[in-house]
Amino acid sequence: MRRLDTGLLLRAYAAGLFPMADTREDEDVFWVEPRRRGILPLDRFHLPRSLAKVLKQERFLHSHDRAFERVIALCAAEARGREESWINPTIIDAYCRLHAQGHAHSIETWNRDGELVGGLYGVRIGAAFFGESMFSRETDASKAALAHLVARLRAGGFLLLDTQFLTAHLARFGGTEVRRSVYLGLLGEAIRAPADWGRLDRLCAQSASGCAAGIVSPTGAEAGAGAANGVAARFAGAAAGAAALTGADAGARAEDLAGGPSGRFIVQLLSQTS
Repeated sequence: MRRLDTGLLLRAYAAGLFPMADTREDEDVFWVEPRRRGILPLDRFHLPRSLAKVLKQERFLHSHDRAFERVIALCAAEARGREESWINPTIIDAYCRLHAQGHAHSIETWNRDGELVGGLYGVRIGAAFFGESMFSRETDASKAALAHLVARLRAGGFLLLDTQFLTAHLARFGGTEVRRSVYLGLLGEAIRAPADWGRLDRLCAQSASGCAAGIVSPTGAEAGAGAANGVAARFAGAAAGAAALTGADAGARAEDLAGGPSGRFIVQLLSQTS
């Protein structure tokens, strides 16, 4: 397996390029610089009512950077309607090293059985976030991850969410295309500006209902401290599931997963900044 230098990767992103592979089995990568670039303007993100309803129902638990290796592996894995992938072992290796260095991040969505059912990953430079890929194993799971990402970027003062290409799926959330020259101007401004990836976590901790540990089950059987314990217990299997795929994810503890933003808090933040 060939190895991509992470410093080269970061310089490429700062210049408007990103790598892809022809297939998941191909060892080689090639560099891409689209003439028209997909972006999702953070100040014009559209949260569909149906997704807001799902988030408020607390069907999912939300976390970040708890299972990066598993997320990228599931993004590369074969799924219905996506038999092939541009994510090969060379890319997986490079982005896992970027994550270890603090330059790449993941967003995870877990169901109430403690299963990782959705997520996305990308690269961060300054106030720019470059979305790479997402996956979903349950209805609305990747959409919930996208909403979490946008709330996190807004809270942290990010200026650019690069989606590489525009798809019909992203257009539904306000995604658009810009010319390469326009994109490079936005990129230059964003990578020079500061941003705070972790500010959402502090806002969550300051809010009485911001974190998932405050979730009460739909049956009303759990309340107060019992809710926190119940959530932690339900999601205890998440760490084991991550570790089963890759030992590097074994540190995803139930209490860490249960401390992420609640769906209601994500909707609240997106509504406040709209």
